[in-house]
Amino acid sequence: MKKESKLWLTIKKNTPKISWTRLESWASYGVPDLLGYHDSCGFFMCELKCATGPKVSFSPHQKLFHMTKTKRNFIIVEQSPKGSPRSIKLYGSNAIHGLLVDSRETPCLAADDWDHVQRVLINTPSDA
Repeated sequence: MKKESKLWLTIKKNTPKISWTRLESWASYGVPDLLGYHDSCGFFMCELKCATGPKVSFSPHQKLFHMTKTKRNFIIVEQSPKGSPRSIKLYGSNAIHGLLVDSRETPCLAADDWDHVQRVLINTPSDA
């Protein structure tokens, strides 16, 4: 199973309040991997990326999508550098410039906390 497929299964398991649809990227280049829905916020999209180094790779179509559609679109990055524990980070689409250069210097919206990731995605306060 591909790394992004495993990440998809992890996201689905750990964000039960979100209704997810996995999109087929071959049908429309650059469109993110997941379509999410929650009654409180409606639809949003997430690109899945697995990285072993500080730079995250994107196709030209993915770059264009995230550079031009920054509202309610996200990037979820699983980083597993050699010799270090795996990390999950959630970024807004507008963080793509930093991810292309060095993810360590790019502020994330949530890290290593699935409850926080889910709250950010559906835009719910932490005390809800």
